[in-house]
Amino acid sequence: MGSRQVTSWQGKNITVAGLGVSGISAARALAGLGAVVTVVDGGDSEGHRARAAELAELGVSVRLGDAQTLPEGTDLIVTSPGWKPESPLFEAAAKAGVEVVGDVEIAWQLRGEDAAPWLAITGTNGKTTTTQMLASILKAAGLRTAAVGNIGTPIIDVVLGEQQYDVLAVELSSYQLHWAPSLRAHSAAVLNLAPDHLDWHGSMEAYAADKGRIYEGNTVACVYNVADPATEKLVENADVEEGCRAIGFTLGAPGPSMLGVVDGILVDRAFVENRQKNAQELAHVEDVNPPAPHNIANALAAAALARAFGVEPRAVRDGLRDFRPDAHRVAHVADVAEVTYVDDSKATNTHAAEASLAAFDTVVWIAGGLAKGATFDELVQKSAKRLRGVVLIGADRALIAEALARHAPEVPVVDLERTDTGAMLAAVREAARLAEPGDTVLLAPACASMDMFANYNKRGDAFADAVRELAAGSGADTARA
Repeated sequence: MGSRQVTSWQGKNITVAGLGVSGISAARALAGLGAVVTVVDGGDSEGHRARAAELAELGVSVRLGDAQTLPEGTDLIVTSPGWKPESPLFEAAAKAGVEVVGDVEIAWQLRGEDAAPWLAITGTNGKTTTTQMLASILKAAGLRTAAVGNIGTPIIDVVLGEQQYDVLAVELSSYQLHWAPSLRAHSAAVLNLAPDHLDWHGSMEAYAADKGRIYEGNTVACVYNVADPATEKLVENADVEEGCRAIGFTLGAPGPSMLGVVDGILVDRAFVENRQKNAQELAHVEDVNPPAPHNIANALAAAALARAFGVEPRAVRDGLRDFRPDAHRVAHVADVAEVTYVDDSKATNTHAAEASLAAFDTVVWIAGGLAKGATFDELVQKSAKRLRGVVLIGADRALIAEALARHAPEVPVVDLERTDTGAMLAAVREAARLAEPGDTVLLAPACASMDMFANYNKRGDAFADAVRELAAGSGADTARA
């Protein structure tokens, strides 16, 4: 990946905040480059001690049980993404004049002169899917690439690894962008903006500003969502390289310098000659898996970034055809008694749930969990006409019930108090009772999962298991998509 300034890290006292995946990656890399590394973490479990022992063999010091005190002599703090800016450790660093950056910033600084360009993606929802779609398109074009950043292999490991790449598809969270001041992507996209992680950022304005950092210094294209004016505003406010273009994507017919949809065909009016009059066919809606509206938007954003990098139209089509979404993202589980069961456990906020509900005509909605400060009135107002019934689970289900009472009082609601291991089976059975042939039973919780499940994956698995048990009891087929 090119020559690196190893000596610039030699002897520097680096404190790494957090003993998670990204923290361990940063500690290993910086110790290998000659830095004196100390890792701090508030935990002190058996797992923490095992990870600390592994790092100790590399000469890394680890301080467990104290994540607040700044180690003496610290020159730089490298933080894991989730640590809040107001953490006591960072307040101590500010008083001492010590800079705080994230692992993405370190990866950017470690790139060699001939390193692969970054095509970067952020947004409240759809980041992982779009990044993986982009990587699939780039691979279909014959390019050496990987989907990295907030997914997959830690980005520092990718930058320092032996594998050579032509271009990287990089997913970035608002946390990562907050701590990456010098990042400058080839091209970048903000897919959408909706209230999320406001407890971390402090306000919607601060959250949007951190998302907007992804556009800083772009050289070719800033891709925005025509349906979400806030994303275009971020482009307008960005300081980009001369000649960098604003490229919109829309589910409607595109104007010049946009990608969009015409008669079921994804088309490009941005990277074509005479874009005032011409459009280039890229793919059909049926090439997108699944062809739900929000996922078509994801595909258009991925296509825009690929086209900004010079990828031919055929590779866009082939890459979208080859792409398979991760589990628990609008995943078809089974059809039972002429009712379709869909797992979108990854819809952990209201914006994602709204997009998921919009993909189906009539829905029995399974929702609830940890609201994370969210409100549900707008979601219920926009989705009420699609609801056959609602089954509520989880700690904050009353908030959704109240919104339903205000805006969809005619929709039958089942409120499940139980939180034991059989709760999801009970929810699925209640949903089956409410559903009619042709309906979709949709798990799109609009909430986090940790009140009842270890993570959204476990919640989705419990839903799929419950659907299969329901199907076994009815004697129906359980063919899984």
